[in-house]
Amino acid sequence: MPADAARCTVHFRRAVNIRALLLLPLAVCVACSKTEPARRPSAGAALGTSPPATQQPVTDMKAPTIAANRVLEHIKMLASDEFEGRAPGSKGEELTVNYLTEQFKKIGLTPGNTDGTYVQKVPLVGITPDPHVSLTFTKGGRQRTLKYPDEFVAWTKRVVEQAGLSSSELVFVGYGVVAPEFNWDDYKGLDVKGKTLVVLVNDPPVPDPNNPGALDPNVFGGNAMTYYGRWTYKFEIAAQKGAAGALVVHETGPAGYPYEVVKGNTGEKFDLVTPDKNMSRVAVEGWITLDQARQLLAMSGQDFDALKKQAATREFKPVPLGTTASITLHNKLRTVDSRNVIATLEGSDPALKNEYIIYSAHWDHLGRGEPVNGDDIYNGAVDNASGTAALIEMARAFTTLPSPPRRSVLFLALTAEEQGLLGSQYYAVTPIHALEKTLANINIDVINVHGRTKDFTVIGLGNSDLDDYVRAAAAEQGREIRPDPEPEKGFYYRSDHFNFAKLGVPALDPDDGVEFVGKPADYGKRVRDNWTANIYHKPQDDVKSDWDLSGAVEDLQLLWTVGYRVAQAEKYPEWKPGTEFKAIRDRMLGQDRR
Repeated sequence: MPADAARCTVHFRRAVNIRALLLLPLAVCVACSKTEPARRPSAGAALGTSPPATQQPVTDMKAPTIAANRVLEHIKMLASDEFEGRAPGSKGEELTVNYLTEQFKKIGLTPGNTDGTYVQKVPLVGITPDPHVSLTFTKGGRQRTLKYPDEFVAWTKRVVEQAGLSSSELVFVGYGVVAPEFNWDDYKGLDVKGKTLVVLVNDPPVPDPNNPGALDPNVFGGNAMTYYGRWTYKFEIAAQKGAAGALVVHETGPAGYPYEVVKGNTGEKFDLVTPDKNMSRVAVEGWITLDQARQLLAMSGQDFDALKKQAATREFKPVPLGTTASITLHNKLRTVDSRNVIATLEGSDPALKNEYIIYSAHWDHLGRGEPVNGDDIYNGAVDNASGTAALIEMARAFTTLPSPPRRSVLFLALTAEEQGLLGSQYYAVTPIHALEKTLANINIDVINVHGRTKDFTVIGLGNSDLDDYVRAAAAEQGREIRPDPEPEKGFYYRSDHFNFAKLGVPALDPDDGVEFVGKPADYGKRVRDNWTANIYHKPQDDVKSDWDLSGAVEDLQLLWTVGYRVAQAEKYPEWKPGTEFKAIRDRMLGQDRR
């Protein structure tokens, strides 16, 4: 990667994914324009009802009926055991791609690829580590060997049959963040080439100087996770620094999910095929449990809690542990042409039909994995058979119109989201239709299966004019919109819309409401907590008999209205002033910006 691209990646608050930069250097020119610091609206502002400045006036076009029973039938099919968890490169992919293609054909959509097909091939490499592996820490004459996967998980993204660490020196680097805009550098110039980094997950929790019981909203977004807090960033910056390995310490609260989620995802891992075969990545990436991290630091003569407290300050300096790490990974390799599935409803205006609104949802899940209560199929019913089912029925709703909207609508079912947003990354850097002609991305990642809500959540609320469209459509349903109720989990960086946003396309990341009609005030929180603890990325994510899709129908009609009005509008939606994606979009559109 060019040096200027690396610098830009670090300065970009929500850092551009290094793999995209390696894949297509041309994308760097788009992604690395100078950006402004993010603006974070208050919750009070988010609930305001001031009219949007750029929205098409409300028309009498009512959202078509979306049938809950159709959505449910699609979910049941896609999440059935026959589809084996819909892993890329598996039988489940074949069944899923065929099913989606047939559904789009039946609805009457045309092929979305300009080559006349309904698919875009996504070249992936699958790397399956041998599970018979151990990680050994050595300090003088003492050794400590960790058990896989109960105490650690590790893998390599390098396309090699063997990778590892041999007596690699361990360095504790705190949160492993380099953020010049916050005057933050956890490395302090230490040369970590060839070393293995032990790093904390999430952002440094910097106290608010005016309220020590809260986090400073001006540093790393307060309690809202920035991209610096994501585990993916930890590995990316480690690679930039020339480290041999990076081990992230798992803590349930800061990570946003329990260790069982990490432990259950230890099979084949995919990545995009890059020219250097990912040799610019660190040799070993992985997680260790909190207990093992404590014991490692104690073995090295350090106190975990004391170092963690220091790591939340700008004065923190990396700590060489005087301990080494050794591990050898043996891999099976295969290349796979996975597929995004794409269908189009052509716009009715000859002057505008070559401009697009994209609805997206990822079709993949985790396939088969570590058994839980004897079940090894990770069906992914809610995540994201539900969103894929919604995408099909959203498309059907558009085809029922007397006439299509002025602009074309693209329905994009994405592969390999669970592997690191790879399908959307590939589309964003090799788009079938130019991003400067793409007005918006509306991504559907999980739908509400628990009933109607009085509100509607927008992750990243306040970022773009799309939020104004959402606010107006919600008000017409007698609902209000709210910001992310769990900003500390960094959801804005965990779904496919992010790959569109970071290349400048206004992208909407909707989520369930939290105030359920006819339910206790804490019902929404209980639903989310149960999802995180007991269902998310487990075989337990399957179809339940008590689901109520009435709320999902309302949500989908709202999102239909948003997309329809953007497709009809006189001007493009824009990023709000102060958002870090605005300069990228403005540069992309230049003087043609509407």
